Amino acid sequence: MPPGGEAVGRKSFRFVSLLLALLSLPIASPLAADEFRSPSLTALRVDWRAALDQLRTEINSRPQIAGDFIFAPRRSVPRYDPRTMPALVQLNAVSSQFFTGIARSSVPVLLPFDAAAYLEAQRSGAPASLSPARFQADFNPVDVFDAGPAGYSATFSLEPGAGDGMPSRVFARPVEVQITGSALIYDISDPSGGKGEPVKPLAATYPDLRRFIREGYVRYAFTRFGVAYVVSIQCLDSVAKPRRLACKEAYPVAERFLKALRIAGGQRLRPLTDMASGIIDRPVERSADFSYRPSGDIIPNTGYRNRGGHPDVMAYAQIRFPLEKVPAIVRSQSYAKRDRNEGATTYPWRDNFCESRSFEVWQCAGGYGHQGEDIRAANCPPPGEGRAPCDPKQRGVVAVRDAIVIRGAKDQAVTLEVNSRTEHIRFRYMHMNPQVLTADGVLNGRIVIEGEKIGVVSNYLDHPAGTSMHLHFDVQLFTRDGWIWVSPYVTLVSAYERLIHARGREVGPEIAGAPQPVAHALPEDVVKPDLREGSSGEEN
Repeated sequence: MPPGGEAVGRKSFRFVSLLLALLSLPIASPLAADEFRSPSLTALRVDWRAALDQLRTEINSRPQIAGDFIFAPRRSVPRYDPRTMPALVQLNAVSSQFFTGIARSSVPVLLPFDAAAYLEAQRSGAPASLSPARFQADFNPVDVFDAGPAGYSATFSLEPGAGDGMPSRVFARPVEVQITGSALIYDISDPSGGKGEPVKPLAATYPDLRRFIREGYVRYAFTRFGVAYVVSIQCLDSVAKPRRLACKEAYPVAERFLKALRIAGGQRLRPLTDMASGIIDRPVERSADFSYRPSGDIIPNTGYRNRGGHPDVMAYAQIRFPLEKVPAIVRSQSYAKRDRNEGATTYPWRDNFCESRSFEVWQCAGGYGHQGEDIRAANCPPPGEGRAPCDPKQRGVVAVRDAIVIRGAKDQAVTLEVNSRTEHIRFRYMHMNPQVLTADGVLNGRIVIEGEKIGVVSNYLDHPAGTSMHLHFDVQLFTRDGWIWVSPYVTLVSAYERLIHARGREVGPEIAGAPQPVAHALPEDVVKPDLREGSSGEEN
């Protein structure tokens, strides 16, 4: 093959694949066709040689331990055998003491952990009990770490006053910093994607680094070794307060984190493959009862500034429905009184992803929306012969996939992350009681199995009875801008159909016969973000 022929071949194959995917799209409107599609993903090619070169530079900066690492490749073993890169095997053995399972990452793991400094301290007789923060630029020990075939995610925090040379800040709590590196990128039509401003002090280290504020986070996105990395901190683009982090106060923390990043591990694995979008299989048998209104058909005038919803025919993952039992209702909990079709019946479902909220949501018109869907269990049937007992306060919530839990002891939300060769996706649950979740061990790092009960439907929002009895459920995908929200409505419809083993019937939308109430301001029944000091920032 001539020089560059392999790269040209890959590009040609990618072009043909995209062309075939486009030709496979239905000619008619996706909504009219009543078809659901799977998402398209791009698999990135990891440059492990470049990663080894950086690791060699980092190790050689500590001459006392540099001779301990073997960088000469072993050619007598299969190409994807870890022993082809012995230095990485050695590094993983060191880092796994602090980051369990780091060798499972298919991409070079960048963390604020100086493995060479740690080994040098050990060689010099430092006690084993020495705080990891000394080798992590004063960041606390990792809160949660997950590595797998798609890449890795990690969360660290920096205490107030920690870090030499850090500016003082008003925010009085630890600042939480997240990083994800992924070889799988979801292909979505995202007009807001790819934007940002350069960070001049870091331009030499990260030439393509861009900083931007999106969906409640300041984000720093860059590419290294062919891999997409994003560092993010949740903040508000507003005035700093002791219990509310302003994004301007987050900047120095994020930049300290970026300056401290070193290769901490990872392992060369077989390359991932692109995933083309396609029409998903649905049950053949039709349900006599289950019906749903189209994606994007929110209650009129309940979107941001009276805008409509966002039609999205993607079932972003094949999941188990999040409630343990049927029937269940997907319908607005904030604007139910405005729905002319709302009644005592369970069906039809109605999308509420783009209802008016103060949350940034790129898919919604005007850029603001609900982030997810409200789900409630149907009312308990009256007691009768042969019926199982039904307690309205014990309606089970289950894991939608095999996943790792992301949740601190005080968090109101539970997030499940799936990291596989074909997916890198998150599912978030809200309004379950956090004290009960903590008592049940639903905490960072726990592995749950699809269908496993993780809680019950509740009404917790900062305190018990803070909202109605329902579950808020949303979906985030990893893109070059990091984790962003997408509509879970069709994903839920598809999951429900599999649970009941029957296909639902799409109904409406009917044209309203009379003007609907206009949502100039959020009504009292709308759960609004609490912008007071002390708000968790996770209300939904």
